[in-house]
Amino acid sequence: MSNLKQINSVVVRFAGDSGDGMQLTGDRFTSDSAVLGNDLSTLPNFPAEIRAPQGTLPGVSSFQVHFADHSVLTPGDAPDVLVAMNPAALKANLGDLPRGSTIIVNTDEFTKRNLSKVGYTDNPLDDDSLDAWQVHPVPLTSITVEALADFDLGRKDKERAKNMFALGLLSWMYTRTLDGTRAFLATKFADQPDILEANLAALRAGHAYGETTEAFSVQYAVAPAPMEAGTYRNITGNVALAYGLTTAAHRAKLPLVLGSYPITPASDLLHNLSRLKHFGVTTIQAEDEIAAIGTALGASFGGSIGVTTTSGPGLALKSETIGLGVSLELPLVIIDVQRGGPSTGLPTKTEQADLLQAMFGRNGESPVAVIAANSPSDCFDAAVEAVQIATTYRTPVILLSDGYLANGSQPWRLPTDIDHLPSVSVEFATEPNATDAKGNPTFHPYVRDEQTLARPWAVPGTPGLEHRVGGIEKADGTGDISYDPANHDHMVRTRQAKIDGITVPDIEVDDPSDDAKLLVLGWGSTYGPIAAGARLARATGAKVARAHLRNLAPLPANLGDVLRRYERVVLPEMNLGQLALLLRGKYLVDIQSHTAVRGLPFTGAEIAAVIGEHLDVLEGSPS
Repeated sequence: MSNLKQINSVVVRFAGDSGDGMQLTGDRFTSDSAVLGNDLSTLPNFPAEIRAPQGTLPGVSSFQVHFADHSVLTPGDAPDVLVAMNPAALKANLGDLPRGSTIIVNTDEFTKRNLSKVGYTDNPLDDDSLDAWQVHPVPLTSITVEALADFDLGRKDKERAKNMFALGLLSWMYTRTLDGTRAFLATKFADQPDILEANLAALRAGHAYGETTEAFSVQYAVAPAPMEAGTYRNITGNVALAYGLTTAAHRAKLPLVLGSYPITPASDLLHNLSRLKHFGVTTIQAEDEIAAIGTALGASFGGSIGVTTTSGPGLALKSETIGLGVSLELPLVIIDVQRGGPSTGLPTKTEQADLLQAMFGRNGESPVAVIAANSPSDCFDAAVEAVQIATTYRTPVILLSDGYLANGSQPWRLPTDIDHLPSVSVEFATEPNATDAKGNPTFHPYVRDEQTLARPWAVPGTPGLEHRVGGIEKADGTGDISYDPANHDHMVRTRQAKIDGITVPDIEVDDPSDDAKLLVLGWGSTYGPIAAGARLARATGAKVARAHLRNLAPLPANLGDVLRRYERVVLPEMNLGQLALLLRGKYLVDIQSHTAVRGLPFTGAEIAAVIGEHLDVLEGSPS
């Protein structure tokens, strides 16, 4: 009989070969935790190769989930539990494990050949090298095969179910229900009844193993986290973006047209939007990145919400057409799910290094609006805002996400009243707005709204609203081709003024003490680590303020005043200090950069340590 121990939170990491099903296992464990009402955050981490070299360090795939009875801000700084399916998984992740944490090892894979692949001369399970951790050696593969002895399946098919055995064992350890996984498997293998029953049997066997084996004598319970009342679902950033775009198009009463070319880690946006065709969504997988954005811009010209999705390399290829969108002054949403670079770089790892490309990566003075989502669930709101800005101001909008947000997940409260979402109201031009030299009605495509500076959105085919399009400079008002120097200067300044005039909320500062000298500023996916780091620092009595930017072009009107209010401003970024460079130049404030480009998000402990170092400097202590 096991003992039940109540704990506040836990971080679990599943690790194995890319073919071991670790992403599926972690996703199911996450979903089962979400059903129990825990707050959570996840970090999938996998190789770029479709089938990475088996049993090697580069081939290790992992999935980390942090769930708790309180607000969760990050996927966890370090695992409390590691499930290692082979020697490579153990060696690749051991350095992240605090001493005393738990390791569950699949001993069947610790063969001489597999050990040698990762540089082990001796089996670490047989010596004292793992004495600092609580190691549970479990022959996961052979027990799974034995549990499926009565199934008419080959050995390889039986072995593939070992991830379900591991999931059953961990579900028992942390009192997770199996109902959600059973329902998932029933759907996934509906047309393969033998495979379905084998996976269900492996799941039950893992649960029973935990229940009956003396090695696992303690179960752990994590209570539900207090959350605002409502209906929740676990959501990844890419799914949230897809839902946000579709919702915004529905609010605008316009069709959504996606022109996209598959690229990691943005491809899931294409996949998810393709499933929403019944909500007025059309998805077109183009032959390349340039064709994809051309499709999207053409859709905008035709009166739809034009969207294109990509990552950093694709954004570079789209730059000329984004500039055309600036010249035509049409609504267009470009979603850049950032990844490690340059070039192919680290396709499955996260980074924030596309900011300067988003701001300036086009020829000529080519301003666009730029916003950045801060969490997987915030991707929904960011997508709605991107469509709202694009349609209101007739401009391309670049929405920055990244691999961490795209693949990570957290609970998302479904909007209960759609009328409370931002309004996305669109009015098309329907009649001439000027007269020609003879006094006849005519249409001038660059007559602007006095408040927004947006030009009319005229759908092709509307009688009397024929007008010229193209990338050559237009005369203000008439839209005729113009090479006049004064007109070009005027149009350049007007397009910039339109972006500068976009209404964005003031930046809000979280400063509980109201007298902090240090401000930690962030943008995008650093939100969680910065918030976690500030929480840790404040728990020791430190006075620190934090603020986070959603809008990067234009910046909030009060940002300069906020930055000058503090003796020191620290800006963590997953690049080499791109936003810090811009803010130093614009506000003449000596922003202190903290940078890392490891393909991984910051940890809360790392940010807390940075806060401590800068507070020491402010207090005159040695840094």
